Formats: sequence, C-alpha cells, structure tokens
Amino acid sequence: MQNSPSHTNAPYTLLPEDPSPARPPASSRRPVKVFAATAASVVFLTSLVMLIVNQSPETPTESDHPPRSDPSVRDRLSYNWTNAMFAWQRTAFHFQPEKNWMNDPDGPLYYMGWYHLFYQYNPDSAVWGNITWGHAVSKDLIHWLYLPLAMVPDRWFDAGGVWTGSATLLPDGRIVILYTGDTDESIQVQNLAYPANLSDPLLIEWVKYPDNPVIVPPAGINPEEFRDPTTAWMGPDGTWRILVGSKVDGSGIALIYQTSNFTAFEAQPGLLHAVNGTGMWECVDFYPVSTNSSNGLETSVVGPGVKHVLKASLDDLKKDYYAIGTYDPVSDTWTPDDPEADVGMGLQVDYGRYYASKTFFDQNTGRRILWGWINETDTDYDDLAKGWASVQTIPRVVTFDNKTGSNILEWPVEEVESLRLNSTEFDDILVEAGSAVLLDIGMATQLDISVEFEIEGSDALEALEEPEAIIECATAQNRTTLGPFGLLVLADKSLSELTPIYFHIAKSTNGSLTTLFCADETRSSKALEVFKKVYGGPVAVLDDEKFTMRLLVDHSIIESFAQGGRTVITSRIYPTEAIYGAAKLFLFNNATGVNVTASLEIWQMNSAFIRPFPLEEM
Repeated sequence: MQNSPSHTNAPYTLLPEDPSPARPPASSRRPVKVFAATAASVVFLTSLVMLIVNQSPETPTESDHPPRSDPSVRDRLSYNWTNAMFAWQRTAFHFQPEKNWMNDPDGPLYYMGWYHLFYQYNPDSAVWGNITWGHAVSKDLIHWLYLPLAMVPDRWFDAGGVWTGSATLLPDGRIVILYTGDTDESIQVQNLAYPANLSDPLLIEWVKYPDNPVIVPPAGINPEEFRDPTTAWMGPDGTWRILVGSKVDGSGIALIYQTSNFTAFEAQPGLLHAVNGTGMWECVDFYPVSTNSSNGLETSVVGPGVKHVLKASLDDLKKDYYAIGTYDPVSDTWTPDDPEADVGMGLQVDYGRYYASKTFFDQNTGRRILWGWINETDTDYDDLAKGWASVQTIPRVVTFDNKTGSNILEWPVEEVESLRLNSTEFDDILVEAGSAVLLDIGMATQLDISVEFEIEGSDALEALEEPEAIIECATAQNRTTLGPFGLLVLADKSLSELTPIYFHIAKSTNGSLTTLFCADETRSSKALEVFKKVYGGPVAVLDDEKFTMRLLVDHSIIESFAQGGRTVITSRIYPTEAIYGAAKLFLFNNATGVNVTASLEIWQMNSAFIRPFPLEEM
C-alpha cells in the first residue's frame, strides 16, 4: 500500500533552545542494590493461539486502570495524570508483570518447549523492595504467561532479597541456578537452587540448596559489593567456571570461580579481567560469539573463529558496557581486542534507558538472545499511582558484526514480526533542509518502522563546515550542514511534544567524520519531573551503506536500532498530549545545507497475549 506524506507548515527549527528542567535519573534514587505440573493440554494451547490471532490494538478506557484513591500519592504526582493517560502508558507487546515493581531479568532459558524468564520483582508495591523472583513462560518470546513466584526471600541467606542470578543447563539435563542472596546481616552471598521436578516443563517449583551459601565474599572484598553470578561454562579441564562482579579500589573486577558439582566452589588466584576507575561491576555477562557465522554459540564454546564478549553493568553510571576480546581458557583471563575500548570505556550495549542485561543460548533455534531492563523516568509517586514500574525489552538476537569486526549486532527476535498487521510504504520522500513531513499512517503508538535515508549530493559529506571539539549527541535543534535528520516519534501535530530519533554527522578537529545515532527526549513530555535527556553514541556507516534505522514503538517505549543493530537506544517517555489518536509520526531534516530522501515501511503492531497461566485448566 502506498501513501502520500503531507508537509507540515511549522518548520522543525522551532525547537526550543532550553528544554524543560529535569530531575536526576530515577535509577539513582533506588537503594544501592536496586538491581540489588505438567505441560498444558492441546485444548488450552489451541485456545491461546486463537486469542493471540484475534487481538487488535484497542483504546483503553478510564475503567482499564484502578483509580488513584490514595490522596497522599495523588497529591505528589509529577503531573496531573489521568487514568486514561496511565492506561495509555502501559505497553502492548513488551513484557511486564500484571502490577508492581520489576527490574533485572534473571536466569532466562529454554526448556521442554517453553522459554522461561525470571525477573526481580516486588509482589507488594510499585517501588523497589522485598525482591523475589517472578516467573513467566512463553512459546515464542512474545506472548507470555505468568506463573507463581519462583523464589521468595524466606531463608537467612536471602532474607534481604533474592537478587540477580543465572541459569545453567547441564549436559545430563539438569538445571542449576546461582543467585545472589542478601543475608539477614546484609552480606551478599551466592546461592544454589534447582527445579523440584525436572519432568515439569513449566519448572514451577524450585528448591534452595539447604547448605547455602555456596560462595561467600572473599577477603578484601566489600561484603555489600559481591553479586550477580553468571551462567557457567566448562573449561578444558572438565570443571565449570562462573564469574561474580565486584570492585577493588575503584576498579571494576570479574572474580572467577571453579566447581565440579555447583555445591563447592574454589576461587581462582587471578581475575578474569579488571578495568581501573570503572567502579562496581554488577550483572556481569560473558559469552562467545562466532566470527564466521550468524549462529549463536553455547556458552562453553572456545577455539578458532570465536571471540568472547565481556559485559558489565556499571553501578556508578547505571549503564551497560561491553567489549570484544580473546579468552584464554588455560589462564582463565580475557584480553580486549582494543584496550582503549575496554569495558566501561567504549561500547555500550544500549545507549538509552537500559540496564542489567543478560544473554542466554537458545538451543532450540541456535541463537544468543539478550534481555534488558527498561527502568523508569517518572517519579516513585507516579509509579505508585499507576500501580506498576518498568518493563523488559523485546528480546534481541546477538551476533558478531563481521563488517566492522569490532562490535556486536543486536536485532529484535524475528518472532516479534508475528505481531505485524497492515503496512504502509513510502518511497523516496524528499525532506528538505529545515522541514518536517507528516506521515499519514493512522494510529502511531504501536509500530514497527524500517527506514532508509540518503543525503542528496555525492559531495555532501565534504561540505561539513565547523569541526566539533566534543563528538557527542546534542539536542535535535542543534543544526549543522548535514542534519540532524531522522524521525519524530510520538509527536503531536503542532510539534509541542515529540521524540526525535536521528543521525548526526560530526567533523572532528582532525577532519574525520563521525556518525552519531541519537534520541532526544528533552521535549518528549510536558511533565516537568519526568527525566528527559539526549541519549546516543557513534555508529559505523560503511561506504556501501545507506543510513538505516528500525524502531519498535510501543506506547511509552521506543527501541531504536541503527545500521542493523550496531548502535541501539531504548527510550522510556511519558507524553501528556501525543497519546492515543493525537500521536503522530514525522520525518524531519534539521540540516542547513542539504536535503535528504527517505524510504519507509511501517507496520501497525498487534498486542501480545500476556496473561496469567491458567493452571486450573491443567
């Protein structure tokens, strides 16, 4: 289907110079460790499929959300939110619990036909506390069924919370989970748990090893900075290894432990890796990627054609950094390919509102799949009024970028495309310098967008004028010869609220050009206390490539992927006006000297089926 765009009369250059003031990020307000049966019947699965097929996006009503009855909460809201606004803010195809607080993804795995996701969860409130392990299952990573809580803080070794952990599938079919427990004395220890019944594909019941903890903080490590064990991998000597994150004298470190049985662990004399000045490492992840195939690798794979990704969530910055390097299985050390882009110094997993990511190897499809937590930008009182906080990203497939040889690629799992409904195509749309083009697509709050941009003129890149001393994403109203240019997402028709996702080409003082991929949230909401900033980072655009991006828009979430997933930005935004039918989609070009052309394909997206598992039907 071909549609014609319309040009807005208001030039995009009307963006303000001084965006509304914002408070510090919500994540900085959390406690130190915020991140701190049988198969169902064929009849049930058939009915589930029918429910999924028959869904369509609907406009929620006031009754779709419980009333904000507590005056002490209502009087402290960051904005005069209505129930209809709160209902719109809840996503349609991203995973989140029915209610209350969620943070880190835990122990993802595939078992007996089901994908399992565990997650940090507060069953009592929409703010952090009383951390348990929530549990949900899916056949396709998109439609989810809630299960009973997997683990709760009911022992001395996890009385302060069942914190982040990982799952390992053993060759004999057993499953082990290692997780951090916050003890009754606020000491972080590593504990073992395993399924009560391996014949249950839903893995509903879990047993905590009675002699927990299996690992305690070693000498010289702060007992409150020792957490988040990784998935185990097997070394050449036949014993298993895991990592635990910590810090020493301001340096982030990955401690390494060996075990043959998961009940007795031996600390290794050295470290897998450390980086000066990066602070506490939490939610460490370590996994192999193939340099000559797009297939994922099981976590224990080493050898020719294999690189290893080391990722750490930096507690001081609340950002996920990674680097690609070489693992020596004999010395149990890892060396980055580029020491100047070591963990915490270079690449980020996601440059937006994103943290505590974790991968797993999907043996069902041969993929390495990445989960990540999208944390909040509104206030605690807003979350209490809504009754929920945080979502998970759409799962992403991780591969090695063979074209650049220096980064990973992240791309939404193909299963999300099953939600695509009708599509609209636009070919070679001219977007003149200093203009915005309204795209006539109908509803603009549940979308999958693919777009290619080209700069007019073969010598346009040589026309960039003044060099920039600091190469970083600036607000979208910061005009240069070549842009920025991109999309205005969740914008109202007058452009009083909008979220630009865009490319910005900058010339450094040495004359080299850098392409930045950015998301400017400074005008995304008129709610002053919602945290808003400009996110983004560099992205390689090779000589034979156009400027490409893909966006998943799901109400208050935008996941943006540039150049096939070389650079990714997740946005959590809370518009006050650009919601429901008032939300629009524009192309824009804020260049002073060049025009761009754009070709797009835009799909309306269905809602995912995310509901409690009907255990009573089993």
